[in-house]
Amino acid sequence: MNARVDIFASSPDIARKWLGFSTEIAGSLEQELVELVKIRASQINNCANCLNMHTAEARRAGESEQRIYLLSAWREAPCYSDRERAALAWTDALTRISEASVEQDTYDELARHFSPEEQVKLTMMINVINGWNRIAIGFKMWFEPAAAA
Repeated sequence: MNARVDIFASSPDIARKWLGFSTEIAGSLEQELVELVKIRASQINNCANCLNMHTAEARRAGESEQRIYLLSAWREAPCYSDRERAALAWTDALTRISEASVEQDTYDELARHFSPEEQVKLTMMINVINGWNRIAIGFKMWFEPAAAA
């Protein structure tokens, strides 16, 4: 598959700033949680590129195959912490925001497990991965983990 546009060649300043912001936000929360959020949003958005990339990154960060495989059914799987469940519910709600409003109980659960500062960081992270999903799908980007290693 060939990319429609190479964002780093076509608009290097903007692409580097976007990547820099993405990296900064991703580094502001625990890596395992960030990767779960990236994978979950990418599942909802059907972004093969980001699923390919972030499942590989999650494995490198020590995430188990079981937790990666069960992420699409996280509500029924017992292997996620309450903090992770709150983040995943928030991810689902914000990623699907065009389908329904964000319920108060979803926010209340988030607030039980995340400080206000962490809520902002997580929300920014969800926005970043949703943005990357749209960029990758729109421009047919493809990341090959083996080539990057």
